[in-house]
Amino acid sequence: MGNIRRAARETTDRQVDLTPRVSVLTTVFDPEPAHLAACLASVDAQTFTAWEHVVVDDASTNMAIIELLKQNLRQNRRTTRRQSNGGIVAASSVALQESLGEIVVLVDHDDVLEPHALERVVSAFDAGGNAVDVVYSDHDILRSDGRTTTPVYKPDFSLERLRNHNYITHLVAARRTAVVAAGGFCVGFDGAQDHDLLLRLAETGKAFAHIPEVLLHWRQAPASVAADVGNKVYAFESGRRAVAAHLERSGIEATVDHGDHAGIYRIRRKVASGQRVSVIVPTRGSRGRVWGVERIFVHEAVASILGDPSDCEIEIVAVLDSGTDPVVERGLRRIAGDALRVVHYEAPFNFSTKINLGVSASSGDLLLLLNDDTEVLAPGSIDEMVALAQDPAVGMVGAKLLFGDGRLQHGGHVYNGVVSHALLGWPGDHPGPNRLLAVERECAGVTAAAALVPRSVHNEVGAMDPSFAINYNDVDYSLRIRATGRRIVWTPHACWYHFEHGSEPTSVSKAERELLEARWGEDLRRDPFYNPNLEPNRVDWLERPLMSGAPPYEVLPDGRLSWG
Repeated sequence: MGNIRRAARETTDRQVDLTPRVSVLTTVFDPEPAHLAACLASVDAQTFTAWEHVVVDDASTNMAIIELLKQNLRQNRRTTRRQSNGGIVAASSVALQESLGEIVVLVDHDDVLEPHALERVVSAFDAGGNAVDVVYSDHDILRSDGRTTTPVYKPDFSLERLRNHNYITHLVAARRTAVVAAGGFCVGFDGAQDHDLLLRLAETGKAFAHIPEVLLHWRQAPASVAADVGNKVYAFESGRRAVAAHLERSGIEATVDHGDHAGIYRIRRKVASGQRVSVIVPTRGSRGRVWGVERIFVHEAVASILGDPSDCEIEIVAVLDSGTDPVVERGLRRIAGDALRVVHYEAPFNFSTKINLGVSASSGDLLLLLNDDTEVLAPGSIDEMVALAQDPAVGMVGAKLLFGDGRLQHGGHVYNGVVSHALLGWPGDHPGPNRLLAVERECAGVTAAAALVPRSVHNEVGAMDPSFAINYNDVDYSLRIRATGRRIVWTPHACWYHFEHGSEPTSVSKAERELLEARWGEDLRRDPFYNPNLEPNRVDWLERPLMSGAPPYEVLPDGRLSWG
């Protein structure tokens, strides 16, 4: 099939534009001819015209594919045929080597681009300047009946989430020089070559820009992962090894296993020796019934902490309101012994002030801020949070919290016009939209009902602001931590029950809300880990109406309406 290559080279020699801005890279191996034709046509239809299409046929056996590639030679499309099938890494490496553009865009042989896809990509690179090396977009699924469905509306760049699974997938574009410098497509990672490449590009420290728009339709072909994750089980093992290699290069000592869902990875970081965690528990010794049994909340909270296996040294700092029943302190001393420090608080209730007093009396380099109406559910929860907080780029770590009935209370904060908890009230074992509750990920903020903060970060941001006595103290605290450039990470692997409102006032102060708005304004409406294609003022990841591209109904030949 050398004629294809020779004809392409002859065409290239006659080109007027010597250097295209964008190189679309597509490797081909025996797709459905109609699917490949649609892919090629979608590239031809681009509104941005300074592109080349570098196609590498990885020794397809279907003569219809070979003939189709011959028929679709263009001035700006080159086709190379490999003499033997070497897999997607080998074919992609050839495509990268033969590309000329400043920007490379990865498109599978059965994917379909939106007509303005390349235009949007180039605009994003231009807007980001030299700081941006990678641009990615939202995508949806192209069904076998030709309809689009299941849009994947992604967050802005989330390094921790990328480590847990390849949430980016399609559409991906990158500077060719950055891809080459990162080592290109690496042998041994077939099926997860894009995940491996994204992780290596993330290690450079250059920015990833996100276009919150569906620019690519991922074909639900019979043999694709889009149709059945079981089609390419080997890809998930490649992904696991890619994550492990990335962590090793990043100096993070950890093991990586397959998670509870296909394509999700379970990272277990090693906790450094000698870690001392001070658990700061404000309390007034409240009582209540949980699962039909009367309890003193703080006793159960502390007992569950000390009963949780940990490689860290644990210190309990209880900040007790004046007038607290003496039985509360006596019980704490029996439960915690020498691990306990007690701070007496004499002023009107102020959660922020109580936390700050507890921190001042503590000795640990890591601070676990904890409500007294909690109980550890997942073994090793503190160590999970400590392991993440060891990264100097992480400013705070939040935990998964469940109501007593098992519903989700906290999956990270959402600031999208409302200030609330992600997927509040969902089943506690639900993985969430696009698996967001099954993975460690960056959030706009997390609740101080169970949050781990390095003491150095707490001191740097000036502690908690007493102006927020009851509400929004953790929102303000989170935003100030993010303003330092640090990441806030939520993990599902640290989990507590939170019997919310068992021990603190619940009224929302108008003054506190007005202060939060005055201080943070637009930050309360632009959550980088949400998506503008989702409904604002909600926490359930509901799509805006008519955004998916799939019609709500279709007209059947007999005139009746059918809803998909």
